[in-house]
Parts: sequence; C-alpha cells; structure tokens
Amino acid sequence: MPDFQLAQRLANLPPYLFAAVDKAKEEVRAKGLDIISLGIGDPDLPTPDFIIDALCTAARNPANHQYPSYVGLLSFRQAVADWYLRRFGVSLDPQTEVVSLIGSKEGIAHFPLAFVNPGDLVLIATPNYPVYGVTTEFVGGIPLYLPLTDENNFLPDLDAIDNDTWKRAKAIYVNYPNNPTAAMAPRSFYEKLIAKALEFNVIVVHDAAYTEMYFNEANKPLSILEIPGGRDVAIEFHSLSKTYNMTGWRIGMAVGNASLVKGLGKVKENIDSGIFQAVQEAGIVALNQGDAYTAELRGIYRERRDVVIEALKKAGISCRIPEATFYIWSKVPGGVSSQDFVTRVLKQTGVVTTPGNGFGTPGEGYFRISLTVNTDRLKEAVLRISQL
Repeated sequence: MPDFQLAQRLANLPPYLFAAVDKAKEEVRAKGLDIISLGIGDPDLPTPDFIIDALCTAARNPANHQYPSYVGLLSFRQAVADWYLRRFGVSLDPQTEVVSLIGSKEGIAHFPLAFVNPGDLVLIATPNYPVYGVTTEFVGGIPLYLPLTDENNFLPDLDAIDNDTWKRAKAIYVNYPNNPTAAMAPRSFYEKLIAKALEFNVIVVHDAAYTEMYFNEANKPLSILEIPGGRDVAIEFHSLSKTYNMTGWRIGMAVGNASLVKGLGKVKENIDSGIFQAVQEAGIVALNQGDAYTAELRGIYRERRDVVIEALKKAGISCRIPEATFYIWSKVPGGVSSQDFVTRVLKQTGVVTTPGNGFGTPGEGYFRISLTVNTDRLKEAVLRISQL
C-alpha cells in the first residue's frame, strides 16, 4: 500500500481540542457511564419553529435549488445590516460591508488567506478559540499570543506590547464576549485597541459570536464597529448559531471595513459556492423576527448560570461569574493540572468539561463548563464533581 504523508501543516497540528473531548466522551460512554456533556458549546435547545417553518417554505421554492451567490443574497445581507442598525446603532452598506459565511468559523478560518503573508506577525489574545492560531500558521503567519489573566479582567494588556511588535503586526485577534473566559470588554478597551490599530496600521479581527448571550440589559456587549474609528480598522465576525440556536445550519456573517470584507469575499469566491439560499431565507426571518426569542433564551441561560454558580460555591470551587456567553470559567481545585482534573472528572463521574489549557497556556489551572443542558442535569453534574 502507498504511504501517503500528510502535509507538514497538518502533521505538526495538535489534535483539535473538541474532537479529543468527543473521543474521550465516547470511550467513557462505552463503559456504561451516564454522560453529562458540558464540554462543547453546542446549544441543547431546538431552533424555534418560526425559523424552521421559514426554511421549509423556502426549500420548496425551485429558485433556491441552484448555486447561491458566494457573497450571500442581498436580502440576507440587508437583514444583517438592519439587525446591526437596530442592535448596535451601526449603519452598514449591505453591498460592500457585509458578506455571508457558512458559519463564522468558516470565515475566521479563511480570513488569513486574504491578508496574512508568510512571515507576517499576528497577535492573538489567549486563552482563545483554537481556529485563530491554527489558520494563521496554515498560511505561514507567525502567531504571538497575548495572555489574558484574571488580574487584567481577561483583557490583553495592549500597553505591554512594545512599538516594534506593533509595527511588525499585521493583525490582532480579539473575542468579546470571550470564549472561554466569559469576560466582556468595556468601551475603553476598544478605544485603546482602535487607536493602536490606526497608529500602526494593524487589522483588528473581532470574533463577536456571543454578543447576544448577555445577562445585564444595562451592560450589553459592544460591537467594535460602534466605536469611532472601528470601521476603519476592523472586521467583525458574527453568527446566527448561538443567537437563535442554529449551530447546525451553518450561517453567519462578517461585517465592517469594506476592503477587509472584499478581501474575504474574494477568498470565498474561489473556495465555496455560498450558503443554501433556503437557509439564508430562514436567516432573514431569524434576524428580522428573532429578538423576543433571543431575550427568552438569555433568561434560560441566566437561570442555568445561577444554578451552577451556587452549586460550585457549595462545592468549594471558585469560578468567575459570567457577564455573557453560556460558559463558566472555573478554577481547578486541588492543585492538579487542567487536563488531569477534567480527565478524572470524566472517567469517575461521566461529566464532560473542557480543560482550560486546551485554549492556550494561560488557561492552565482552569476548566470550562458549558451551560448547554437543563438545570436538573447541571445540578447533577456539579454534585458529581463535588463528590470526587
């Protein structure tokens, strides 16, 4: 048999964090243990009926059975622009400042192909979603990781980056509300980031997938585009996945600086053929009619958050009270490593959590809980952990 060797970019790649979690979960399930999965951030609640009904209607239209536009239906991009105006007060040109994505992960993964050359320095705030660094390395970019620490409210210390590094940097990746730490960024952080980006000609890549999963109406997450200067330097990635429980539908958007959006669109023009138009039609309905549903969803996650925080407190496990997202970033008890702790929890209790160091070195000493099961199962999960 021929010996087909992987390309070096794949051979050097560590196992994808969530694929490794899934594998470990199946091994424990095979032993007959009841699994409570709090690992991957995949909402357990179904997509609401009004969106499903819109898909069914659109899927029966033969006009939607042909190749779609790679940049997305103009009507979908207009719905995105309308939503941004309503939610953030940001006025976008749907023709030039919005591009549709097959989920935000796809767009984030393809973005370096448009703007990062071999040898370019890319700043990445970490702990982080692994895709930022992996795809930077795929195109030959050099990631430089900026630690997020509890002491700095899980914000990168922009002043600690020297001017030579800023001059060398092509782009900086940030993600707020943050996965995995659940931290939010204040206006002052975005103002400083934009000022640095403008001074040193650095692209800001903002992953904003969790802006609608917040718990305080008086402190809603911001779009970087609503900050003066933001649209001059930034591209923002968003998704319908978490906002409307549409993770499997694979639909999202990138918005912002027209040249950055155009560059990503040019990559997509040569790689994919766009989103099934019926899904885009359903996405239009979600964006136009889904605000009340998302408000109900926030209430469900708030209840789950409070249940877990109280249970962790009783168990003597320290955690950060999340301001947004459906994650809880908790400290590993007992002085063991993140990986050892979550492995022991899984093998002995059947509860799946995610090791903090899987998101980057500064995540060591933490583990992440996803609030993606009902309250009874969450109580049971924390009870099992506390009895170790």
